[in-house]
Amino acid sequence: MTAPPFRRTAGVLVPLFSMRSSGSWGVGEFRDMGPFSAWMRDAGLSLLQLLPLNEMAPGQNSPYSALSSAAFDPLFISPDAIEAFARAGGVDALPKEARDALDVARRAPLVEFDAVRAAKRAAFDLAWDASRSGSDEAFAAFREREAWWLDDYALFRAVAEDRGADWTSWPQPLRERSFGTGGMPEEGKVARAMLGERIRFYAWLQWIAASQWADARAAAREQGVAVFGDVPFMVDAASADVWARQQDFMLDASVGTPPDAFSETGQDWGVPVYRWPEIAAGDFQWLRMRARRAADLFDGFRVDHLVGFYRTFVRRRDGEPYFVPAGEAEQIEQGERIMRLFLDTGAAVTAEDLGTVPDAVRASLARLGLPGYRILRWERRWHDEGQPFIHPSAWPAAAVATSGTHDTEALAQWWETVEDEERRQVAEMTGIRSSHGTSELRTFTPDVRDALLGSLYRSASNLLILPFQDLFGWPDRINTPATVGEGNWRWALPWPVDQLGEIPEANTRARELRDLAEETGRL
Repeated sequence: MTAPPFRRTAGVLVPLFSMRSSGSWGVGEFRDMGPFSAWMRDAGLSLLQLLPLNEMAPGQNSPYSALSSAAFDPLFISPDAIEAFARAGGVDALPKEARDALDVARRAPLVEFDAVRAAKRAAFDLAWDASRSGSDEAFAAFREREAWWLDDYALFRAVAEDRGADWTSWPQPLRERSFGTGGMPEEGKVARAMLGERIRFYAWLQWIAASQWADARAAAREQGVAVFGDVPFMVDAASADVWARQQDFMLDASVGTPPDAFSETGQDWGVPVYRWPEIAAGDFQWLRMRARRAADLFDGFRVDHLVGFYRTFVRRRDGEPYFVPAGEAEQIEQGERIMRLFLDTGAAVTAEDLGTVPDAVRASLARLGLPGYRILRWERRWHDEGQPFIHPSAWPAAAVATSGTHDTEALAQWWETVEDEERRQVAEMTGIRSSHGTSELRTFTPDVRDALLGSLYRSASNLLILPFQDLFGWPDRINTPATVGEGNWRWALPWPVDQLGEIPEANTRARELRDLAEETGRL
């Protein structure tokens, strides 16, 4: 199966956690997608690209460090929209520590994840106590329908709460899932009986999340906005998936990348490595389930770290790094098999093919019709003299045109720090003029912004997905790869999304972007 072509579309990339409203608890929540989608409609943007919504591992703020490949992060639930929370007294009924945490989260200019989690944890416990222990028939139906991932997840979360987040330190029957089969059979009884209520609690939270997500999807659909998800290449070692499917992962090695544009030494992500032969022998069952889940939740999805599905860069703890599979023929066979199982879901699929990607992999994408990424600053004829930039009008139709990703610096920051010669080439290509030479061009003015974005809107690529910051020309960054910075994964929009219609700058920009979308056939 090959991917059907996309229609000519303009979209925006923004993390849900950045999408705060005046009523949210210091972080973007599912219900905030509705008012944001209304602004998108006014701006002529019809595709919302989110970052992963999976529950993050303990102590992590990165949405690519997943505690589960299927579970929503309860962080995105709106407590105020839970009937049982209101019945229990709402915010006024929270302990003082939780109310203080909520105040901190709401006042902070960036997302304060610890404060948000503390406040919401107390709210969820309060709502659960008032929910009659999850006896709702709809909840029971949800548990039955989603049992294929929910059972393992809820059990894992309940045991982790009781025994600690590091499942490798649990007693043997729990660690190896051999409940009641020798060694310490009482541990299995603890997991299945004494923790029964907590198992129901974690399943109930996912039911609440699923209900609020369905409402958010419907609100976006009413505005004509398609919602795209992001499927991470891997999950965290401390995840329900790795615990439940230990046979599929190498725990004595980690996934990384070789040296590339983001890091001179390469990257070590610290997540376990797929045992590809075992996974292939099982017909890629876990990946099929992940693809099914993504297709159920989103109109389409982006495949993160595409090249890793073709060849994984393995960093062993006691040896030299290497690729698996080793041979190019095996890499292409494996990668195309996995990409086809994603396409077989019927969802629209794009592929993050950035970094060090072999030509054979890009040729494979072309055969499959899968849109890879074209980033203005990197689209050059690297082997030609002077390494000239490739004009966006020459980019392929089956591609995602963009100014950057969540891992790159904002367009404004790049423009003002790039080498003069590169800036001159891009200015010439996009029609930016200066009467005072290249020194004046260093300033990222609204005219420069609009010229660069205009060239992307006019590109030959059918899909255009721009980071929200670049639409306005802001220098804010979401993440700096290979760093652990205080600002990573914490950026929030400067305005509440439910008040965008009252912000003159947001309204003016929406009209300008809509005019540009209409002019370039992307409306």
